Amino acid sequence: MHNLTLGATCDAEGVNFALWSAHAERVELCLFDDAGTETRLPVTQCHDAIWHLHVAGIGAGQQYGYRVYGPWQPAAGHRFNPAKLLVDPCARQVIGTVTDDPRFYAGEWQRSEEDNADIAPKSVVVSDDFDWGCDVPLRTPWGETVIYEAHVRGLTQRHPEIPEALRGTYAALAHPVMIAYLQRLGITALELLPVATFADEPRLQRNGLRNYWGYNPYALSAISARYAASDNPLREFQQAVKALHAAGIEVILDVVFNHTAELEEIGPTLSLRGIDNKSYYWLDEQGRYHNWTGCGNTLNVSHPAVIRWTLDCLRFWVDHCHVDGFRFDLATVLGRTPDFSADAPLFQAIAADPILSQSKLIAEPWDIGPNGYQLGHFPAPFAEWSDRFRDSLRRFWLRDDPGLGELACRFAGSSDLFAHHARAPSASINLLTAHDGFTLCDLLSFNHKHNEANGEENRDGHNGNYSYNHGVEGTEADADVMAARRQRAYALLTSLLLSQGTPMLLAGDEQGHSQQGNNNAYCQDNHVTWLNWQHTDQGLLAFTAALIHLRKRIPALTEDRWWQPGDGKVEWLNGHGHPMTAADWEQGPRHLQILLSGLWLVVINGESTSCAFTLPEGAWQQAIAPPSGDAETILLAVWHGPAHATCVLQKR
Repeated sequence: MHNLTLGATCDAEGVNFALWSAHAERVELCLFDDAGTETRLPVTQCHDAIWHLHVAGIGAGQQYGYRVYGPWQPAAGHRFNPAKLLVDPCARQVIGTVTDDPRFYAGEWQRSEEDNADIAPKSVVVSDDFDWGCDVPLRTPWGETVIYEAHVRGLTQRHPEIPEALRGTYAALAHPVMIAYLQRLGITALELLPVATFADEPRLQRNGLRNYWGYNPYALSAISARYAASDNPLREFQQAVKALHAAGIEVILDVVFNHTAELEEIGPTLSLRGIDNKSYYWLDEQGRYHNWTGCGNTLNVSHPAVIRWTLDCLRFWVDHCHVDGFRFDLATVLGRTPDFSADAPLFQAIAADPILSQSKLIAEPWDIGPNGYQLGHFPAPFAEWSDRFRDSLRRFWLRDDPGLGELACRFAGSSDLFAHHARAPSASINLLTAHDGFTLCDLLSFNHKHNEANGEENRDGHNGNYSYNHGVEGTEADADVMAARRQRAYALLTSLLLSQGTPMLLAGDEQGHSQQGNNNAYCQDNHVTWLNWQHTDQGLLAFTAALIHLRKRIPALTEDRWWQPGDGKVEWLNGHGHPMTAADWEQGPRHLQILLSGLWLVVINGESTSCAFTLPEGAWQQAIAPPSGDAETILLAVWHGPAHATCVLQKR
């Protein structure tokens, strides 16, 4: 028996093809030549629901797909339709695109017999012989990790110092100019929005738009060709990872194992639906999809075969692409059985995997299903995006709410959420902004979202942003308003980058990038989302970089241990430089001094008026230059703090 590794595996004689389907009655492997001529080969061998066939005389570059035969019984969950050519779920390369063509639709309740092979994407056999040299996992400790969330195209598409042919591609990530920038900024991990092969939703195509973010996948192991400058996207991506590693920068991929581009029952049939719909998706008693994702369907990653497929996909990215970790979109789905459980089978399988368990794993801890909000409930080794940190910091600096106690809790790693089951402070992924929502500039410039360009009459996107436009809606304002916005931008960035936990910075926030008030720019593949490198706010960039480099010097932040009374890691002081009392926390002014590792002082004035702070004993100097001023200024005893401002000091 030939190797039953799923997917297409090259050997000395040819290629072995293997496809899992528990309910299929017959499977055909379809090979395509360069002219598009199809040759169908019956797959007659099946062991443990794995249909497999070895084909001699072919190799890398061979295009293929599957036709899978079985019952058409939608009410029972079966949607087999051999008229639809299917992408291999384990394909490592896919060519072609999914268009809004009726031939992709297998039928909602009545089966369509219209063949789509001439327009369907094709899987491609890949032989991976990339030379990694001495590249090894960086394993940057969590306590030293600073994440930079970016989009492959948006990050470099408008960079004037990168050759035009490379802009917006994997190759651009590895360009010396880009790597030098990331090193100057000081981040340690580049987190990329999805790079697995994905489709543009039919509605977007009809409106002349594209899916920009990439959260609509149908081939989870196939690198997207959209961002390739060459005809070998896999190798180009591998070269980028290798170059980033050589610069000391880890690569984390945003992955989507909660739904696929097959969408709802009327959506296109591309792969899993036609291979074994009943096994791959969560279905109700009428055979309809549970839409716990808001995207039409929900993957059933509690099924043993789907768990295996998920692990195989993740291992591919680690083994063959050397990525260092994953951020899981709508990760509550990963723990559904169907109720969420921290002991869900997939979590146990990842924890038991010797490779994946050592990767950085980050959960977006919610979906829209029953009890979908699970912040703080994921098992180790997962870290979690903390919207509590995001909202609390926004409210404190922009809405004069909540009080100091809530601020301190978030600043201290959100121990109320994460200090259990041997989890460390780094389990809290601290963020102010992300791809989903306002940029930092827009957070300070808009009271309302402006998503009209998305074609949904501004109904999409979050309404509760806790933003503040400082009296003027839009990015253009007079000097006083702009100064006030900058003051709060510095305060927000200081709070983010000097808090305990793992900070995540949205690419462009350090440059002053605006999306013109669009807080759901998922379909804006244009200048709205692409960073404008020629209009970088150099002062903001320098300040952000200084904060990141300072963070790396503070043991209280890098040791990744919960602060304990008397351990010398943190002291909470009031505006007079004395230890905070219960009255200070509950009834005092919104003043706070946070002494870290005995040497660094973060002074916070959350009031709407200026205030004089009495500093702790010692001679202090500014550790980071404020919006204007001399970083070497010695402050002997008092800091005169403007409204809504922070100051970071270092003991001489």
